[in-house]
Amino acid sequence: MLAHRAEWAWRIAQAVCLGCLAISGALLLQVAAEGEITYAFGGWAAPWGIEYRLDALNTPLLFLVSAVAALVAWYSRRCAAAEIAADRLYLFYLALQLHLAGLLGVVGTGDIFNLFVFVEIASLSSYALLGLGHDRRALLAAYRYLLLGSLGATFLLVGIGYLYALTGTLNMADLAERLGPVAHTRTAVMAFAFITVGLALKFALFPLHVWLPDAYTYAPSPIAAFFAATGAKVYLYAWLRIGFTVFDQGSVLEQVQLDKVLIATASLAVLFGSLAALLQRDLRRLLAYSSIAQIGYMVLGASLATVGSMAAGLLHLFYHALIKGALFLAVGCLYLRAGTARLEQLRGIGPRMPWTTAALALAGLGLVGVPLTAGFVSKWYLAQAMLDRGWWWLALLILGGSLLAACYVWKFLEPICLQPAPASDRELREAPPSMLIPLWLLAAAILALGIDSSLPIRWATRAAMLLVPG
Repeated sequence: MLAHRAEWAWRIAQAVCLGCLAISGALLLQVAAEGEITYAFGGWAAPWGIEYRLDALNTPLLFLVSAVAALVAWYSRRCAAAEIAADRLYLFYLALQLHLAGLLGVVGTGDIFNLFVFVEIASLSSYALLGLGHDRRALLAAYRYLLLGSLGATFLLVGIGYLYALTGTLNMADLAERLGPVAHTRTAVMAFAFITVGLALKFALFPLHVWLPDAYTYAPSPIAAFFAATGAKVYLYAWLRIGFTVFDQGSVLEQVQLDKVLIATASLAVLFGSLAALLQRDLRRLLAYSSIAQIGYMVLGASLATVGSMAAGLLHLFYHALIKGALFLAVGCLYLRAGTARLEQLRGIGPRMPWTTAALALAGLGLVGVPLTAGFVSKWYLAQAMLDRGWWWLALLILGGSLLAACYVWKFLEPICLQPAPASDRELREAPPSMLIPLWLLAAAILALGIDSSLPIRWATRAAMLLVPG
């Protein structure tokens, strides 16, 4: 009964998220000190039972998802109350915890069917969260996401079915061993193709991104931030885990020349996402298209399949989560006070909400890749990896994408900070501290990691060596 009250539902959600953050932090430290951890669920040893496997690749992501969830839960108290009907608030917090459980399960599991189950848990809760949006168009966006998400899940399940038929096992470490002698068969290639399409739909790789702009635009503000910071990253991680550890270190990429397809689609994603962002008049929609471009950078890093490019891609995945999370939290603050995310209606709001606008500007600079921000570090390493392989035109693409990012960041900062407010505009004031503190924790992380990235770079390199040895 207590959980049906919004206040208690928020407190329970906050406690759960903080608990997950503490546990994931402890696991991160343990893996860093002692190496890989395995856990047999229910006492059934792998490959017969479900295994959870934590290593240098997934524990930082586990920590990142938990940290963003804790900040979003904290931020939600005022924001969700303003955007969601009071009698549905407990459902919002319940679905938020379910979504977090799904994402953490995808990251932690070592069983490929269990991964599918957690993908579905995360997806089903995300459809419900999206449907709680402030605008009736949220229902249409949720329905579209439901259709395409279900299609992606079907592809993923068919791919897993092919793998099980070929090897008789679902444990990913066991799959990697048994798949070796048959990795070049048509069935294995088909399995990889189905899994790639299924997960690419989930992480919105161009041109399978069509559900994403509406989802990020019409979701409640805290959920848009949570989706943008974690959702695509977790599904991209799942694809990397399967593609580079189950399938013989990614040799299938070369066999079917998928690396060339991915480089082409990722390059188009950078160009399309950046140009489409320039055309938007709604700040949330602009950031949604920007996410499509940023996913392109991450896939570019993975497609080249070298330690340097993979580390750069993982670094960008981590940093973009912080940057885009901060941007959407800032937009939520603006929406709370102004009641809109339309750029023409946000004119002159910056001086009235200086802390929100400063965080928005800092995160925007990180998105562009300005020095002393986290975004600069990951883009620098990406460009360096491209030049090391002799792909100078991809390095130019990263530079061009950054210039386009500078244009669309200026497009929203200029009216907010420099244009005069309409004479008839009502009095506006700064967002409450419960929303500003989570926002500024992310903004401070963007700045701190731009000044000193030595620890994340070491992690990304260790994680990349797990995926691409040598």
